[in-house]
Amino acid sequence: MAAAASSLTTPKLTSPSLQSLYRKLPLSFPLSPSSSFLPLPKTPTTTTTFLSSRRPLSHHHRRHLTTRAEAENGAEPSRHYDFDLFTIGAGSGGVRASRFAANFGSSVAVCELPFSTISSETTGGVGGTCVLRGCVPKKLLVYASKYAHEFDESRGFGWKYDSEPLHDWNTLMAHKNAELQRLTGIYKHILNNAGVTLIEGRGKIVDPHTVDVDGKLYSARHILISVGGRPFIPDIPGSEYAIDSDAALDLPSKPEKIAIVGGGYIALEFAGIFNGLKSDVHVFIRQKKVLRGFDEEIRDFVAEQMSLRGIEFHTEESPQAIIKSADGSLSLKTNKGTVEGFSHVMFATGRRPNTKNLGLESLGVKMTNNGAIEVDEYSCTSVPSIWAVGDVTDRINLTPVALMEGGALAKTLFQNEPTKPDYRAVPSAVFSQPPIGQVGLTEEQATKEYGDIDVFTANFRPLKATLSGLPDRVFMKLIVCAKTNKVLGLNMCGEDSPEIVQGFAVAIKAGLTKADFDSTVGIHPTAAEEFVTLRTPTRKIRERPPAEGKADHDVKAAAGV
Repeated sequence: MAAAASSLTTPKLTSPSLQSLYRKLPLSFPLSPSSSFLPLPKTPTTTTTFLSSRRPLSHHHRRHLTTRAEAENGAEPSRHYDFDLFTIGAGSGGVRASRFAANFGSSVAVCELPFSTISSETTGGVGGTCVLRGCVPKKLLVYASKYAHEFDESRGFGWKYDSEPLHDWNTLMAHKNAELQRLTGIYKHILNNAGVTLIEGRGKIVDPHTVDVDGKLYSARHILISVGGRPFIPDIPGSEYAIDSDAALDLPSKPEKIAIVGGGYIALEFAGIFNGLKSDVHVFIRQKKVLRGFDEEIRDFVAEQMSLRGIEFHTEESPQAIIKSADGSLSLKTNKGTVEGFSHVMFATGRRPNTKNLGLESLGVKMTNNGAIEVDEYSCTSVPSIWAVGDVTDRINLTPVALMEGGALAKTLFQNEPTKPDYRAVPSAVFSQPPIGQVGLTEEQATKEYGDIDVFTANFRPLKATLSGLPDRVFMKLIVCAKTNKVLGLNMCGEDSPEIVQGFAVAIKAGLTKADFDSTVGIHPTAAEEFVTLRTPTRKIRERPPAEGKADHDVKAAAGV
């Protein structure tokens, strides 16, 4: 009932974006020139009716009630559409938006390509990148690869092995693929239970209200694009011999020696996976450091820890060609020379929005140079009836963000509740080995935005390493506003970092202060307790007064240790 009541709340039109959004919403309300409010309808909208129902309404009932509601609110019954929402792409954002919209009482269809572990122009699968060729299978391989390190740790705790444990790649792949099949089945079941029509095929938009799926046309009041992105391999000589992250998750055999080109989170995660599975791993990065955009100390720390585990980093090297030898081995030529003997060369050089052949250009849907769909703060494109969420918009390319965007869109369109996705304090993780968790601002961002900050750090040997004898360490960091005492950012690299940071993300999002952290009792013995026991700043950064004759942006922050 609370949800139903909230759907009747009249939103204020306080900005041009909201005024524009009002014109795009499916229900029509008279807007008084002297008022910035939308008057409530005299009778509850269909949204309220649907919210009180526990079972999805039939397509016929949804259509009848939608038309009746429009008439009751002073609008002429509009053109008949096959669906209120047609979603192209059944990934995380698309499934969330479609399911919520159906639960709000709308008629919804989703089209998706046939299932495959590797995406292409003709294959995809319900669940999308995260479920089928991203977060989930990658994390399963991370789990598999961590056992090698745990075997090494166990010796210090008294475990002995008559022979070295052996890993069977085929078993891992078979079990991983079985799990993907189970998950895609669950997603189909979720859509079916919500009353969403699932259509298999490739969707193309032919006009602002029509989608062509393999020759069959469907009309919709609103069209949602949630087709995600795909890996990108640069066009260099021999690039046909390279693999991308899709292929790396479904190789027929484990790499003996692999070159991974790229310094982002995907490169580091796969480096850890193959290193743990006893491959010889070389990482080639164009810059001096990995993880551009992350906190500088985290960048240094994770590279050092990964190097100690046997991964070789080749910095400031750009790939120029891949050469295949007569024996089938591959060589990678860079600006600094050639490294030979690779069984695989993998490119983890980024992903691009999957917007080819969707018909967007002919409709005037605005896109960026890299093919990302431009949207406003409510996820609407330059064509009022067409919307987009998830990686295809290239905002924050994370699965939970796509889920947030999809849920917000469903509320905006079908619950008379204009909702913007909230991108404040979005936590993220890198499942490298050791893993990274972060939320809020980096030190560099905080210095630029706030000027005066206090930085608290800890770099220590975890309890487990005292017996394992391995060189494992943990790095933790808090960034605090010196003027308000508010914790602006939190970073960690070490075992269980993502699990720990997820909890602290609530504190950062809530705007808690360093005093709140200090007053919290820790759990002992854990690494996490370090975040509530840091007392003395490692350094205090204070903004220098502007130098005479220099612009503010030329003034650098001074750091005192």
